[in-house]
Amino acid sequence: MGVASQSQVHLNHVFTLRILVIDDSTERAEVVRAGLGEAGHDIVVQGESALDLSRVIERERPDVIVIGSDSPTRDTLEHLSLASRDTPRPIVMFVDDSDEAGMRAAIGAGVSAYIVDGLEGTRVKSIIEVAMARFEVHRRLVEELDETRSKLAERPVIERAKGLLMQRRGVAEEEAYRLLRSMAMQKQKRLAEVAQQLIDSVELLG
Repeated sequence: MGVASQSQVHLNHVFTLRILVIDDSTERAEVVRAGLGEAGHDIVVQGESALDLSRVIERERPDVIVIGSDSPTRDTLEHLSLASRDTPRPIVMFVDDSDEAGMRAAIGAGVSAYIVDGLEGTRVKSIIEVAMARFEVHRRLVEELDETRSKLAERPVIERAKGLLMQRRGVAEEEAYRLLRSMAMQKQKRLAEVAQQLIDSVELLG
């Protein structure tokens, strides 16, 4: 199951996840492995360092990343941030000692659940489910924000194209917009893309 399909999975159902576990503590990693095993999940890789995280994610395609650490280092957080940008996944981090600054830095790097001194095998399954839910909510918010920004950036282009149609064809604003939409549907392109093409062609012809 890939991350793209996570929104289609109800967390109360029984399903198997591919888990990437990274921990420099064998004892702590074993607690995580035991908890995940009891929940029926697969451990695809277990490593001791997050410094090659992006490459491992690309190769193994895990659904969730679990990282254990005494306290996250700057290098670890930098690699987490890069991985979250390039190949976003829900990330659970278990730490033994941390302060508020460390927690904020980890969340800023893409960690979905930051657990301080609370690693128990029986809690691993529920913690991962919460992390997945938070990740999905965050992903949707980011997509909505990107869509809003895109529409705001496209609006001046569409308005200019409408103005050109109104001027050259002598039509009202509503009809100019209808013509743009019709052109976009015929060409199976986005409205802003068709609007920009119209502007370019008018400028080319002078």
